[in-house]
Amino acid sequence: MTEQLEETYSDRLLAFTLPERDVRGRVVRLDGVLETILSAHDYPDPIRDLLAEALVFAALAGGLLKGEGSQLTIQAQTDEGIVQLLVCDYRDGELRGYVQFDEDRLGQAGNDTSLETLFGKGFLAVTFDLATNGQRYQGIVPLEGNSITAAFEAYFGQSEQVPTLIRVSVDSNSGRPTAGGILLQHLAEGEEGRERLHVRMDHPEWEHIAIIADTVRPDELVDQSLSLEALLWRLFHEENEIRVEQGAPLTRGCRCTTVHFETVLARFPSEERAKMRNDDGVIMVDCAFCSRLFPIQD
Repeated sequence: MTEQLEETYSDRLLAFTLPERDVRGRVVRLDGVLETILSAHDYPDPIRDLLAEALVFAALAGGLLKGEGSQLTIQAQTDEGIVQLLVCDYRDGELRGYVQFDEDRLGQAGNDTSLETLFGKGFLAVTFDLATNGQRYQGIVPLEGNSITAAFEAYFGQSEQVPTLIRVSVDSNSGRPTAGGILLQHLAEGEEGRERLHVRMDHPEWEHIAIIADTVRPDELVDQSLSLEALLWRLFHEENEIRVEQGAPLTRGCRCTTVHFETVLARFPSEERAKMRNDDGVIMVDCAFCSRLFPIQD
């Protein structure tokens, strides 16, 4: 007898494939895990929504990784923008993220929270660390477009040469922050894992699915009463086959511990560690991800 799994609503990634169209995808909705990550800092609304959008992408793209211990890291950085640094990563279902920004300049920007205003001439770096073979792959693209999600799409198009559609929605007005998103990729002729020298960005199979996927509404992505399976059915019910697979539950994955920081500090020369000590002879390490201080006795 086939086991009937519970439907997926939030804080769990759902993988899916449309085998007859050579399309794979991921869909996710963040709820409790998003609230936990955002609660580490008192972010203003534009920064909170920006980080929520980036965390959704981290879950979607991180969910493409294979092998325990593989990690996705995204960094959006600039020297002149209101946001100096945005960093998120995903590993084995664990998410974390942090934004460093200029609060005074953000206040001066008023209602203009466009990507260009927040980042200026910034860049986006996406790094895949693969545990299966120890290799690292990184792509860097300019932060351009109407949103950071548009920059994520551009990364896959320019660096990975994979036709990709990403849609993300953030709802921060209903009491508890919620964010959701969907990612689809076209891997024609079994191209996964192969060098893509002749990818067609206008493949008719891909155009058909992309048009359908683009009809997803922002409210559907964050609707807590709509399961992710039901959302996929709404979009692709005319397909002959949709294969879905639940991923691991998503959690906040800040990996800061006293032992970890002791290991990191041990790499510094003794004279440099001496300069880090306070009057009590303790090195205070501040974890930006979880906003906690770790006293290290050196």
